[in-house]
Amino acid sequence: MDVTASSAQAAERLNFRLTAEQKQLIETVRRVTQARFKPNALRYLDGTFPRENLRALAELGVAGMTVPEEHGGLGMGTLESALVLEEIAKGCYATAMMMLGEIGVQCRIVSYFAPDNLKRKFLPRIVAGECVMAICITEPDAGTDAARMRTNAEVRDGRVVLNGAKTLISRADVGDLFIVFTRVDRRPGGEGIGCLLVEKGAKGLIAEAKYHTMGGEMLSEVRFEDVEVPAENLIVRENGIRRLFAAFNVQRCLNSAICLGSAEGAFDESVRYMQIRQVAGHPIAEFQGLRWKLVDMYKEIEAARGLLYRACVSGTDFPDPMQAALAKIYCNEMAITVTSHAVQMHGGYGYTDEFPVSRFFRAARFGGLGGGTPDMLRDLVARRVFDRIDPGEGILSLDTF
Repeated sequence: MDVTASSAQAAERLNFRLTAEQKQLIETVRRVTQARFKPNALRYLDGTFPRENLRALAELGVAGMTVPEEHGGLGMGTLESALVLEEIAKGCYATAMMMLGEIGVQCRIVSYFAPDNLKRKFLPRIVAGECVMAICITEPDAGTDAARMRTNAEVRDGRVVLNGAKTLISRADVGDLFIVFTRVDRRPGGEGIGCLLVEKGAKGLIAEAKYHTMGGEMLSEVRFEDVEVPAENLIVRENGIRRLFAAFNVQRCLNSAICLGSAEGAFDESVRYMQIRQVAGHPIAEFQGLRWKLVDMYKEIEAARGLLYRACVSGTDFPDPMQAALAKIYCNEMAITVTSHAVQMHGGYGYTDEFPVSRFFRAARFGGLGGGTPDMLRDLVARRVFDRIDPGEGILSLDTF
């Protein structure tokens, strides 16, 4: 056996270096984030939607970057989307959340499941930054357990009539296109769930911004009162939960990317602050306890990055469910820990709006609330471990390399 050749082949497979194109993408987004988004991040704490930032990203070609090339997009994958969101989140949480709606699960659902004529209608507008999308899943009595949803779409003679209510919906108050997961013809269970596209202005569609979040984003209640749309807008008629969960493995990676970026932003602020803040005539960067704390923060960030990037490239169309779940659990919890340490390092200043670490701390807390909670995802991982592990052969980790 040629050990040298084998090691070289293994090194090639385990090469986690980014391509020149990916690095250029990051640098382009970094420049606009640091120059334009971060200095104005404070203005979005009141729930103002950063529409001007959407226009700026559309000019860069980043809005709708996952849209297939035949519809004007860049056709980029999950890793590139995560890299972009990570970079934006280092500067402005509100802008990152806005972009999550333009390159995340909503865009994937339209790209994968809509008929060609609806793709031609909506996808170029997404690329141009002219179509804000809101995905409507959560109901007052159906959150994590989406199969319990009551909203219903009834198919009638070439039309679909939608009735029901959704809650805690992002971007609904400014949405142009609503991607609504709903029961179809009252069929029970997850098999009876479909997906319907509803445009802004549809008669009977009511979206009211009701909840102001600690991160600054507004969440809405959405009601559908005999909303009527063409039958072709029912882009998924059955087994919508299964398709939603497949697409949501992308969302779990992108949620994690925002958490990672928030943690990195807080870490960067802490490094700068430790170099200028003095106690007893010495910068606090010289204090061993704080230096070690900083190293622990960096260690957690790098571990999260490894899990996330690995998850992003773990599947062809959608990431592997187990890898996406592991990344989200770790990134959600890491971000809370790292940003909390960053606030503490800043002392009283860290608790003020004027210092970015307070915003990063609030941004980090969103991660574990959407796209599957860490508790629920731990159950998912546990089921897969028991399903896949061979008691005689041992742990399954090496299967993924």
